[in-house]
Amino acid sequence: MEYVEPVVGIANCLGTPVCKYLQYHRKLNDYVRNFKRIRDELNCKMEDIELQLKAELLRPLGKIPKKGVENWLKAVKEIIREAQVVENKVSNGIYLCRACNGRLVDEKTREMKEFLDNAPNASEGLAMDGPSAGLPLETSELVGEEAVRKEIWASLMQEEVSKIGVWGMGGVGKSTIMKHIHNDLLKEQRFEKVVWVTISKDFNIVKLQNDIASALNGKMPEEANKVRRAAILSKMLKRAGKHALILDDVWSEVSLEEIGIPKPSSSNGYKLVLTTRVEQVCKSMGCKVIKVKPLSEEEALILFLSEVGPNIVQNQTLMPTLKLVVKECAGLPLTIVVIAGTLRGEDDPLIWKNTLRELKERIWKVKEGEDKVIESLKVSFNHLKDEKMKHCFLHCALYPEDFQIGKDGLIECWIEEGFIDDMSTRQEMKDKGHVILKKLEDNCLLENVSSERVKMHDAVRDMALSITRMNPRCMIQAGSQLEELPEKVQWSPDIEKVSLMYNSISEISTDVLPTKCQLLTTLLLQHNPIKKIPYSFFINMPCLCVRNLSYTVIESLPNSISELKNLTTLLLSGCSGLRDLPCLSMLQELKKLDLSGTIIEEVPEGMDMLIKLRYLDLRVRTLKEIPAGLLPKLVHLQHLGFYENNEKTSLKAEEMEPLKKLECFTGRFENINEFNKFISSMQQSKKNLINYHLQVGSYNSVDCERGKRVSIGGVQNWEGELIMHPIEIQELNIVKCDYLRSLVDDNSSFKNAIDLRVCWIWGCEGIECVVSLSSFASSSAHPFQSLEVLGLYDLPKLSALIMKDEGIGSATTSTLAPSATFSHLKEITIFKCSRMKTLPPHWLLPNLQNLEEISVSHCDKVVEILGAAPSEVEEKGSDALIKFHLPKLRQLRLRTLPNLKSICSKSGVMVCDSLQLILIINCHKLERIPPFVPLVGNGQPFAYAPPSLTIRSSTKWWESLEWDDHPNFKNVLKHER
Repeated sequence: MEYVEPVVGIANCLGTPVCKYLQYHRKLNDYVRNFKRIRDELNCKMEDIELQLKAELLRPLGKIPKKGVENWLKAVKEIIREAQVVENKVSNGIYLCRACNGRLVDEKTREMKEFLDNAPNASEGLAMDGPSAGLPLETSELVGEEAVRKEIWASLMQEEVSKIGVWGMGGVGKSTIMKHIHNDLLKEQRFEKVVWVTISKDFNIVKLQNDIASALNGKMPEEANKVRRAAILSKMLKRAGKHALILDDVWSEVSLEEIGIPKPSSSNGYKLVLTTRVEQVCKSMGCKVIKVKPLSEEEALILFLSEVGPNIVQNQTLMPTLKLVVKECAGLPLTIVVIAGTLRGEDDPLIWKNTLRELKERIWKVKEGEDKVIESLKVSFNHLKDEKMKHCFLHCALYPEDFQIGKDGLIECWIEEGFIDDMSTRQEMKDKGHVILKKLEDNCLLENVSSERVKMHDAVRDMALSITRMNPRCMIQAGSQLEELPEKVQWSPDIEKVSLMYNSISEISTDVLPTKCQLLTTLLLQHNPIKKIPYSFFINMPCLCVRNLSYTVIESLPNSISELKNLTTLLLSGCSGLRDLPCLSMLQELKKLDLSGTIIEEVPEGMDMLIKLRYLDLRVRTLKEIPAGLLPKLVHLQHLGFYENNEKTSLKAEEMEPLKKLECFTGRFENINEFNKFISSMQQSKKNLINYHLQVGSYNSVDCERGKRVSIGGVQNWEGELIMHPIEIQELNIVKCDYLRSLVDDNSSFKNAIDLRVCWIWGCEGIECVVSLSSFASSSAHPFQSLEVLGLYDLPKLSALIMKDEGIGSATTSTLAPSATFSHLKEITIFKCSRMKTLPPHWLLPNLQNLEEISVSHCDKVVEILGAAPSEVEEKGSDALIKFHLPKLRQLRLRTLPNLKSICSKSGVMVCDSLQLILIINCHKLERIPPFVPLVGNGQPFAYAPPSLTIRSSTKWWESLEWDDHPNFKNVLKHER
């Protein structure tokens, strides 16, 4: 047996019986077959449970998955990913490693088998009742309206009233009142479910059904016909129990039966409330009619004063004019808030008098109530001093009604339209965009939905639409359920902007093509299932500047696009069927081209002629090459994107060097030398990238979490080579760089990466520690002082997080780490680090006070998670308590740690009141759970556990635990299988 001796050597080295290793060696193929069988069974079980869970959530509505089911699914997905890593490693293994591979496969098989054996039991139910009847809605403070609020509430409480119609003119406060009542219903728990759905003017029955189902934690089958969808929704609502359904902003009578809404009655306890501007809608649907009247003069004044700012409230000189302005607002809360926002902080009496005059003139011109609201809101629009700001505001009306608009995307649109185009850098334009956005929010012309989104109140949008009908002339039918282009008659010769986004237009028929649109500059067709565009479509649009066809299903563009010589923006992002484009050389004015997510294989012909390009996105998986000499011609580029995991589009530093204006960049460099040259040229030109995702080497990076990322993979001969990088780097990924001994040492440039938030290290065989400094005490560096997430995967020589370097191989740990190192760390994951014995050492704990999650798995030598320093044990004595303070720790996950004996030293107690979960899987030598403080009496710990803590493990392991020191401790711990 010529291979026995090497196998025996490996076996002896790893401390496993020789006979077992011979078995691993000889029967590797059998182990691999068993491994694949168990993996496939586990995968099937996971899919079955997901399907069963989905079905269960569709039936008893208001339910949510059991926590144990969610955690099992999450853990299984992780272990299946790990199994893929094992399979890849074994398939690449050399013959003399068969025994090691056999052992690795066997261990992973056993772990997967344990998950399979502990799978959730569908017969016991996979879901449980949800925590509440719904989530509260964000709303503004309610001033006045107390009487109508009480009337609506009283009607809801009356058994004989099942349908209520709340009506009033736009801006009178119907939705605000109902949002407060919605939240009050949740607090009072009068209904098992309270559902809020906004309908809007362009009523869409499918969307309404989907929205109601989503609010009930369910999902409608897309393929079902109308009758079946209605039946399914009806069943969902009936099983939701006693519920209140609030339909906001109803414009016309809707058929409850056609939608699938069960008829409310006193017998079933269902309630339907709708808000509308039209009284007849309430009557035709058989509702009890409740009118929302404008505020009284006193209420209106209180609301206005609360919005206009304290300096105005205290200015008695302005008070007479202020009261007259409030009177002209006619008691409409929306008008009051918008006009107050316009005049907020303005103490010039002439401006106040001019606003009053303008309000009077506009309101006297019209008779109808709705028109008066629009005219009064126009006063706020006219007070926008900057014309470009007005255009920015009006652009928001191009989106569908009640659409939540992404702030960053909106600002990009403003830049594309040329509203923000007088700065030298793109970042300055974005900054100005945020200033404009803030101004529009402050003037209450836009509502801030979240940190990322804004929306228009429907009455404010009506005002904007009334302006766009005149100047600039717009045709806006966004989200209007169109299945074909509007008729020719609607394409007037003086039209400037057309928005048909978010419709169902699949075909552009030559019969309805517009005739002559000489002034058309903007055409928005994104999110339509358009398959083909006729050649003649663009012939009659000579002035077209902005064209958005993103997320359509077109496969090619007509050659007539070349005739659009004024085109500045061409957006084709997400056109997953687009294979090629015509020659672009004639588009000399083009500034922005987005081809991300298409399947083109070659850079479009003529792109080297587009010398005015500022924004180019070619993040395309299928792109075969970047033509040499292309990029140096595009010297005005500020934003450049290539798919960083496409090795065929690796970049050369010399090609990038002329791009002096580059601010945002995504791409790959073949090696560190090219990367260094690129960064060096950036530093020499004193230009810093504002946003970047940079890939170096052959291995693909993990998913990006931050805006400034560098990934280095498969780079060899790294030792001794200085890696240059932008100092503000936020995410760092290192994959398969075997010569790296530590990430940070005295000479490493990563030592100064003070903004680094996320760090992942994968499969680097040489790494012995993460941080190695010759002297902690004297070091001025605080490596990883901002780090929040640290992931260490498959690092066979890693033995510690941080070491004092005295020749790393014989390094000794210090009892004093740099004070800021790891001080912001929230999550740490250790996987397959076979030399690691403890994590983290006790002397490092003072730095880890923000740590929230610890995950350790497949580390064969780990014997203790939180280790006490020997000097501390000796100093305090073996019986003294050692406190392990981790005040923010929420989760501790321990999996497949064959030598783990304790979570912390036997004399240790944990100070972790935030702890919610301890997960134990395949840790057979772990025989005790450490006690927790507080302490009482003579200082001995009593039976106490963090109030939200759950121990999750197999029943067998739980029953085997020792409780000798604290026999009552088991009684206060909550265990789940």
